[in-house]
Amino acid sequence: MKLVGSLTSPYVRKVRVLLAEKQLAHEFLEESAWTAQTTVPRYNPLNKVPALVLDDGNSIYDSAVITEYLDALPGRRFLPAGGSERAVARCHEALGDGLADAGVTIFLERKREAARQDPGWIARQADKVNAAVAALAQGLGGKPFLDGAELGLGDIACGCALFWIEFRLKADFDWRARNPALAAWAQRLEARPSFASTVPRG
Repeated sequence: MKLVGSLTSPYVRKVRVLLAEKQLAHEFLEESAWTAQTTVPRYNPLNKVPALVLDDGNSIYDSAVITEYLDALPGRRFLPAGGSERAVARCHEALGDGLADAGVTIFLERKREAARQDPGWIARQADKVNAAVAALAQGLGGKPFLDGAELGLGDIACGCALFWIEFRLKADFDWRARNPALAAWAQRLEARPSFASTVPRG
């Protein structure tokens, strides 16, 4: 397998963490979708990362599709097999992805010329970030991880999203200071080799 993606994307990091947790052999092709010379459209016609190139040469894309595929491969499962437990776990992943979506939208909007930025649109995304953080804190409660005693895919997705928020937008969302339980949960994630080896740079 070959994973195509950037070192800073929270969606790519989610896949990288899962690959590390499952100890799945793969090649990492560092690529940006934002350069004129990008090769990402070879693997995803939408020109978005991550994309996973399978051994037969075909590629699959969208991080949620990739994690679904990877979780079914040999090794420990990070999603429940079915029923309401699986639905809840997938909602946790969707919460993390939506949190990342809102943060990335703020980041990109602020890259526009100041006169063209939409403060109302930024505020709407900030509301989503704050609501997602509150929902995550409530879902975690006093448990070590979202699904209970063991790390699940929801923890990976939400952790990668929150760490990206901290990486790019810390001045706006100091979620650790406001949520001690989330801060402790984050430390448990950061202590894992899968997270420690995928810290974004740049």
